[in-house]
Amino acid sequence: MSEQDIPAEGDELPTAGTEDDGARQLAERTEDLQRVSAEYANYRRRVERDRVLVLDQAAERFAAQLIPVVDDIERAREHGDLTGAFKVVADRVLGLLDGLGVEGFGAPGDPFDPAFHEAVMHGTSPDVQVPTATTVLRQGFRRGDRVLRPAMVGVSDPESPAAAAEPAPSVDGQPPVAAATDEPADAGPAGTS
Repeated sequence: MSEQDIPAEGDELPTAGTEDDGARQLAERTEDLQRVSAEYANYRRRVERDRVLVLDQAAERFAAQLIPVVDDIERAREHGDLTGAFKVVADRVLGLLDGLGVEGFGAPGDPFDPAFHEAVMHGTSPDVQVPTATTVLRQGFRRGDRVLRPAMVGVSDPESPAAAAEPAPSVDGQPPVAAATDEPADAGPAGTS
């Protein structure tokens, strides 16, 4: 230090500038702390969201591996072979799927929805009003709103009424009147009048 930097006894120390610098530094540090706190809170939310996503994906993968076993259990149930110790094991496997939140869907009579059903057969029926899954070949499974496997179904569409092809009903015993067309009426073989 030089003699010019050392204040003399009668000189006052500059306090106003020091207070302004201290307030500015405090404001900067406070902003930094708030920013770091917000970044940490966002990081914690992102890590929690990713953790839940990983758990959901693992549960769905596990359930997808159990679905063929459930198909075998259902076939055994249909044939009356689900008895004894096999029934106990089957109930435990089905309980695992229930615990994971997996539910089956796809029953005859459900309205056809391509997001949930895979159509492998198609036909028409007078018994349905909208496209309907009338035959279920393989049950579908979902977990929440996510489809793990679509149901394999046969779909029946409603028969479309052929109103234009059917003649109009007669009124008071009179034959129906033919609709006017732009084509001339058939007068028989050409050349004869």
